[in-house]
Amino acid sequence: MGELLRPLAPQVLAVLVRRYGQFDACEDAVQDALLAAAVQWPVEGVPDNPRAWLITVAGRRLADQWRSESARRRRESTAALAEPDLPAPAADVDHAAQDDTLTLLFLCCHPALSPPSQVALTLRAVGGLTTAQIAHAFLVPEATMAQRISRAKRTLAGVGFGAPAATEQPDRLGAVLHVLYLVFNEGYTATSGPDLQRPELTREAIRLTRRLHRLLPEDGEVAGLLALMLITEARRPARTRPDGALVPLAEQDRSRWDAALIAEGVELVSATLARAPVGPYQLQAAIAAVHGEARSAQDTDWPQVAALYRVLDVLAPSPVVTLNRAVAVAMVDGPRAGLDLLATLDSDRRIAGHHRVPAVRAHLLDMAGDVDAARATYREAARRSTSVPERRYLEDRADRLG
Repeated sequence: MGELLRPLAPQVLAVLVRRYGQFDACEDAVQDALLAAAVQWPVEGVPDNPRAWLITVAGRRLADQWRSESARRRRESTAALAEPDLPAPAADVDHAAQDDTLTLLFLCCHPALSPPSQVALTLRAVGGLTTAQIAHAFLVPEATMAQRISRAKRTLAGVGFGAPAATEQPDRLGAVLHVLYLVFNEGYTATSGPDLQRPELTREAIRLTRRLHRLLPEDGEVAGLLALMLITEARRPARTRPDGALVPLAEQDRSRWDAALIAEGVELVSATLARAPVGPYQLQAAIAAVHGEARSAQDTDWPQVAALYRVLDVLAPSPVVTLNRAVAVAMVDGPRAGLDLLATLDSDRRIAGHHRVPAVRAHLLDMAGDVDAARATYREAARRSTSVPERRYLEDRADRLG
């Protein structure tokens, strides 16, 4: 039942918000309708048009809510909604036939919201996750997450429902892609806590990005992000040992990688690179494809990886790009060249204090044969890490060096 209801939820919410406004009230009404469906459909059977059924039930719940005590304060503005006759399912089908999921994604990623609020609201309204699930994924109390989501919905109360203007769409689409990217990354490598991965987040990010790709099939960056997610997710089964310990890319059993996901991702990024302007997500997907197609770590085409990172560093420079590029440069030109590039991040406040800088430096020092410095730097990285599996991995690397 959940697999049927989850993709319908954002469609129903989008219809109600488009029709009535009041994001917060509409979202509550949709949750009530989903609950009613979960209770009634297993007994009475799934209706011929599940979406129309949910729209009608949610609309009636919304009307009931506006007839309550709070309706007295809003009677003037909601008088039309207080009428008892709401659209019947059959009449509602044509009116609500379009899929407004993309518009809802744009709304959840409105620039008036902070990035954490955009992520939380997207997972709630479009992803269908409960507040408790989102709170658990980001390791915050449920009450804290509930307040964050409530504030986000209140912020959107006066925002009209509709696609952004043509001049705003590139930036707004960029925000949508960034939110989906953040959700996937948090699921693939959790920033803190006892578990390395949170598969429910990676699955949800892929599901939503697939949906976005179906709505915008010609957009190269949407295709690139989906390809990046698919190829990266393919490695997940080999990333941990039975005890949850992290397994680095070079040591992973590649027979455990999901070949079908890699093939799908490679085909997708190959097609989009041939026809669309190159963007950062496409370049990251191309890098992932080089790793995904290598039969072993030794077979990796590191010169190609380094070249792609060099282009990415020009197109979308960031400390993380430089960090990853340093590893590729080390594999091509030697560890000292990688360390020289890494040193350019020492004064970069954007990544100051992050455990990945000393972690990469320790790896390169180890490659260079500077065992004492590598051991001390691994321990420094472990102290900075808030992820239990990553901290244990770094401590283990230090211990191996004696």
